[in-house]
Amino acid sequence: MNEKNELNLAVLIDADNVPYSNIKGMLDEIAKFGIPSIKRIYGDWTKTTVSGWKPALLEHAITPVQQYSYTTGKNATDSAMIIDAMDILHSQKVDGFCLVSSDSDFTRLATRLRESGMQVIGIGEKKTPPPFIAACDKFIYIEIIVAQDAPKKTAKTSTSPAAAAKTRIDPIDRKIIKLLKTSVEDLADDDGWAALSAVGALINKKKPDFDPRNYGFQKLSLLLKSLKKQFEVAEKEDEKSQTKHIYVKIKK
Repeated sequence: MNEKNELNLAVLIDADNVPYSNIKGMLDEIAKFGIPSIKRIYGDWTKTTVSGWKPALLEHAITPVQQYSYTTGKNATDSAMIIDAMDILHSQKVDGFCLVSSDSDFTRLATRLRESGMQVIGIGEKKTPPPFIAACDKFIYIEIIVAQDAPKKTAKTSTSPAAAAKTRIDPIDRKIIKLLKTSVEDLADDDGWAALSAVGALINKKKPDFDPRNYGFQKLSLLLKSLKKQFEVAEKEDEKSQTKHIYVKIKK
């Protein structure tokens, strides 16, 4: 597999289950993981409910895939997206997939893609069911992307109570602190220190939707530094490479 920043990604978007208002933020987030060489969005474009997506498709060169709803109550978009994903998988043109949806119906697809050695990144709203989140290597909440873009808006832009609720910061509860501590313990050397980069990677394996931004911090190091009673964070320089690395240790 290529290096992280060289991954060729297939970005498949479920137009029925994610908002179109922050597509640029979503694509910027995806660019952190690799190159979106395939960008497709699925929906019934004859419906007014997805009409808001159309300007974004032109601006960001996303290919729309038409899927009519043949039967009431059935989501034909899911089937079209799953079939395309398997075709792309067997073409061997990509290193990973980004599934943009809040629908649990894609849980089996994410699992199948990972079984084939694909990196799977999920993007969806906080209402996304846990099974789909757990099936991904990494899951990012749209609300976090929205909150990150919020300061860029003008002061004249008002925020509704509903929008504010969606972008609220999650509390750092006992479960999160336990996750942080056990991850540090799993990787700590004889002196109790663990490399922060390795800790972050391990946490994401244990909890794919973990993101410091969920708790109001841009980086894991800042989150840990805020927990002064539980952790000690230090920056050490590698004498050979003369590069600085961040380490974390549990306070006794």
